[in-house]
Amino acid sequence: MADETRTQVADDAEGARPTVHVAGRWLHAASGAVREIIDPADALPFAVVAEGDEKDADLAVAAARRAFDKGPWPRTPVAERAALLRRVAGLLGRDRERIGLLESRDAGKTLEEGRVDVDCVADAFRYFADLVAAEAPGRVVDAGSPTVHSVVVHEPVGVCAMITPWNYPLLQASWKIAPALAAGNTFVVKPSEITPLTTVALVELLLEAGLPEGVANLVTGPGRTVGARLADHPDVDLVSFTGGLASGTEVARAAAATVKKVALELGGKNPNVVFADACATDEGFDTAVDQALNAAFLHSGQVCSAGGRLIVEESLRERFVTELARRAERIRLGRGTEDGVECGPMVSGQQREKTERHVADALAEGAVLRCGGKRPAPTAVRPEAGYFYEPTVLDHCHRAMRVVREEVFGPVLTVETFRTEDEAVALANDTEYGLAGAVWTADAGRARRVAGRLRHGTVWINDFHPYLPQAEWGGFGRSGTGRELGPAGLAEYRETKHVYQNLAPAPVRWFAG
Repeated sequence: MADETRTQVADDAEGARPTVHVAGRWLHAASGAVREIIDPADALPFAVVAEGDEKDADLAVAAARRAFDKGPWPRTPVAERAALLRRVAGLLGRDRERIGLLESRDAGKTLEEGRVDVDCVADAFRYFADLVAAEAPGRVVDAGSPTVHSVVVHEPVGVCAMITPWNYPLLQASWKIAPALAAGNTFVVKPSEITPLTTVALVELLLEAGLPEGVANLVTGPGRTVGARLADHPDVDLVSFTGGLASGTEVARAAAATVKKVALELGGKNPNVVFADACATDEGFDTAVDQALNAAFLHSGQVCSAGGRLIVEESLRERFVTELARRAERIRLGRGTEDGVECGPMVSGQQREKTERHVADALAEGAVLRCGGKRPAPTAVRPEAGYFYEPTVLDHCHRAMRVVREEVFGPVLTVETFRTEDEAVALANDTEYGLAGAVWTADAGRARRVAGRLRHGTVWINDFHPYLPQAEWGGFGRSGTGRELGPAGLAEYRETKHVYQNLAPAPVRWFAG
């Protein structure tokens, strides 16, 4: 069965969920269309959702507009907004197993990854609740006169459109929804049509927590219709998009016509730089290899910050890559809900085929296959129809190769080498992206120097992948614009206003009269 299927059906089609949420009501798509949601572990449908289009997007935006202009949420006291966000965090904890399992089946990741995602989402809601609750009501500006009161305040931007990706559907939705609500906005969220189910579940929890009618609106459907309409809609004040570079460029172009605020997170081609001194001890070597595996193969490499470019010091190369490949071959692939499975399938047949093309091109360009590079044999926990692909290590790679330049979004690790610190930095920065990167070294001075020179939005030293809700996330270059998380992530969903009050007004006499 194809990854993405649509069927035109009556509204009362058996098994179809009313997954469009507008103005407090769960609805079927206006057209009656539905989409089957495919379990990537066996390529079989396990849910049916509404397939919205432009008409549904228009209805959702109109509801969000009314709720912002006339509803209570933008004028709700900050303490009450924060309390609601904390209630949502508590509900996520209550439903951790249910939603974690849904995330696992929807996106193909392991059940433990799904549980961790739920925990991280709860942390994000708590963080933004605490952030707004602790803020001063405004920043007083010294106007140089005792008869002037001048203050800078922050207000919600308005109606926010949120377009989220298929790899971390729950997490990426929360990174937008939590700060938007904390700031007092209303929104329309469009999850990926491939993995919409946990976003539906999150909106259900928002309503259970007491969010007023019309504040949260959801349209399930494809980017070419729903996403495009949200990006160019004149009643949308901000569009936040996470996804691929090509689609993000289209979103920015569509949003430009109405000069709305735009925040884009467009992925990366992330370097993991390993100096030989980091592996001078057995413990250091083991840790660096282990983290290189995590960097590249977590969630089958379908991570925007995946460390898919290993840049290793030449003297360490053979030992490091040999051990890396040996361990990669031992990664247990299978259905994410099965015990003992370490890595699930890719999200779709289309994504796997894209990965296969990248590997084939790399080998034709001279890369050396150290492990993987094919579909695994089926087993009891790994159905033949599932979208599985072996963790793949490609040695002897160079910058001219497409697999080194372009984001693969699959379980593929390329290996490049360097001899000097300057060469390592040059290689790490030789990308049009700039989302994240890491440096491994036992030399504290070198760690600080290299981290300071890397042109990436997040730099890890002797680690890979952790993030904090209180620290900004986003990239340089073509990795996007704006930031999520941290104080800057809240600022994305606000307008800044200067209020100047003259306490002793008097004639100016500029004109004689």
